[in-house]
Amino acid sequence: MLPKEEDVPRRFSSWILPSALALLAGTGHVLYPAWLLTGPTRKLSTPPVPPEPPEWPPVTVVVPAYREAGVIGRKVESLGANGYPGAVEVVVVADGDAETAEAAARSGARVIRPRQRLGKPAAMNLGVAEASHDICVLTDANNSLSDGALAALVRWFSDSRVGAVAGEKTEVNAGGEGLYWRFESWLKQREFRQGTTIGVVGELFAVRREAWQPIAEEVAADDLWLALDVSARHWRIAYEPAARSYEPPVSSLSESWERRTRIAAGALYVLWRYRDLLRSVDPYVRAQVWGHRLARYTVGPLAHVALVGVLARRAPRSPAAAAILAAHVAAAALVLTTPQQLPAPKKLRSVSHVLYLQAVALGGMVRFLRGDRYSKWPTIDR
Repeated sequence: MLPKEEDVPRRFSSWILPSALALLAGTGHVLYPAWLLTGPTRKLSTPPVPPEPPEWPPVTVVVPAYREAGVIGRKVESLGANGYPGAVEVVVVADGDAETAEAAARSGARVIRPRQRLGKPAAMNLGVAEASHDICVLTDANNSLSDGALAALVRWFSDSRVGAVAGEKTEVNAGGEGLYWRFESWLKQREFRQGTTIGVVGELFAVRREAWQPIAEEVAADDLWLALDVSARHWRIAYEPAARSYEPPVSSLSESWERRTRIAAGALYVLWRYRDLLRSVDPYVRAQVWGHRLARYTVGPLAHVALVGVLARRAPRSPAAAAILAAHVAAAALVLTTPQQLPAPKKLRSVSHVLYLQAVALGGMVRFLRGDRYSKWPTIDR
């Protein structure tokens, strides 16, 4: 039986609200990328990769480390073997950790030994303050870097407008997250075509000492703080995908949830602290803050919750709503499995990962509103 003509507009209009909520839910993952691809751009193109300088400047690599005695020696040795053509000073800030300090000293690093744990932001501040050279690379103790990563970062400082350079994060055995990280890389490439990016990853970045301002010690999202602080003072941030940080896989879903919700809460705190300064930054930077960060942590997940609520109410009488709701349930179930337990196409896992990040953002909002401030988060011995 064909629907009556008057039923067609009614059915169409009934999907206006779910469609609007779906668009809002995809602000950070659909609308913002679409804006980067098709929206207005300034009269700048992606700067060409700078040539090798006639003389490579000396560099200080700062490694904040806490409970890293088992890996710090290998990290220091790998930095010396990264192939940087100039002088490299490695400064390890053993954050109230005598065993890590002793292991770092044995490997030949210059070691700074705070008497008590400071937290990562304060350890980074101390390391940069004690650096001997004008260009600093900051990297974590438990990751490995691609060959030539240091040189790939440093060559961008031949442009006097560049205050910092963002490296690229890659998670080992990322599974369905692999496609997601490639998406993140694409976003940063498109942002950099606008002249700068806020896509700094705390695992690997470089900064001029004159562009560095001490990070607030209560901040957990130190990378976002740096990006906003450097941008607010009108420095450019370059993006160098050839400088890769390879991260060990997360051991469990609970560990991933703790880390990611902490990061989300920390990012919201930074955005709140910088709410006034954001008015003075470049409008393209404001758009990046909105699309790449704020929308993902607020509008997107809240709209997604509202969408699921609308679908749940309509599911008993709407096969389409029931099917979409069932897809959400299947994606949620997929999040709780590993690729070994339940093989699935990478693209499907990437979709489930996006839904997981929506849930993470909600968890981060709860932690932010609760007042969680973790610059000294718990960790395990490595």
